[in-house]
Amino acid sequence: MLETIWFILWGVLWAVYFMLDGFDFGIGMLMPFLAKNDTERRIMYNAIGPFWDGNEVWLITAGGATFAAFPTTYAVMFSTLYTPLLIILFALIVRGVSFEFRGKVESATWRSIWDFCLIIGSVIPALLFGVAFANIFKGIPFDGKGIFHGNLFTLLNPYGIAGGILFVLLFLVHGALWLCVKTEGDLQKRASSVAAKLWIPLLIVAVIFLAYSYKATNLYANYFKWPVLWVIPLVAVVGLLLTRLFIAKKSWWKAWFASSATILGCVFFGVAGLYPNLFPSSLDPKYSLTAFNSASSPLTLKIMLVVALVMVPIIIIYQSWVYYTFRDKVRKEDLSYEEAY
Repeated sequence: MLETIWFILWGVLWAVYFMLDGFDFGIGMLMPFLAKNDTERRIMYNAIGPFWDGNEVWLITAGGATFAAFPTTYAVMFSTLYTPLLIILFALIVRGVSFEFRGKVESATWRSIWDFCLIIGSVIPALLFGVAFANIFKGIPFDGKGIFHGNLFTLLNPYGIAGGILFVLLFLVHGALWLCVKTEGDLQKRASSVAAKLWIPLLIVAVIFLAYSYKATNLYANYFKWPVLWVIPLVAVVGLLLTRLFIAKKSWWKAWFASSATILGCVFFGVAGLYPNLFPSSLDPKYSLTAFNSASSPLTLKIMLVVALVMVPIIIIYQSWVYYTFRDKVRKEDLSYEEAY
């Protein structure tokens, strides 16, 4: 029972991370296409400035929960996926530094360098997280000793690339909608236009990925076993359709929440399909790591559950306060504040 609870929490932590940091990635990727001058670039920085580091708390929590609740899975995951995860880590570091360093020197060249770092630090994690999770859904070629039989290019298979493209498109639309929420004028109009245009390829790739998952993975086995699980992909589909409806109505907060539901539904689609597997092996199912054969002791899981029940609500309350405090739109005059990026 504890193993199942922690499996669900593991999925929740990753899903919330992608929902929140996803719009950060999206805005970073959209910067070269939407910002026409330095003022608009600064507005885009400040649209995510108060939130990005808090959003990444969920990544740390998800990684920490994997380490503490499922240590064997953590060990094998971070060894088999070592190269892409290390690339993601470096990209996230460069991206975080760009926020603080960009305004340190009054030089267009200096600012351009850090803008490039923000863009790269957004594209790479968005793409590689999608590739990594798609490969987990498909199964990783590792043996009974946890040794990976492949390399980075093994992960760049058609299904893995499809997952990467899906994540990139999800985050691009999510980021464009956050800009619609946080900005006004021409920048908001361009963001709304991009969100509407990217919705169509997102819909196409989402359908392809769902169909491809039936052929390339065993995710659907749980859905046929427990039909109630079909509500999860239904949430993703309804969220995606409502996103387009609210874009047309220019209801930006509703569109963003609908996009959030789409991301949550997409992540949980894979997580629910995996159960009880956490890290399946494509070489032989007996090598797969599950919520039961890779879990910590019951005492550890109990102690962690108590800690999670106390700390996670505190994190949610604090982040809700941050989002409420910085709920207003970012305007040109706000850039004159010393705290502004």
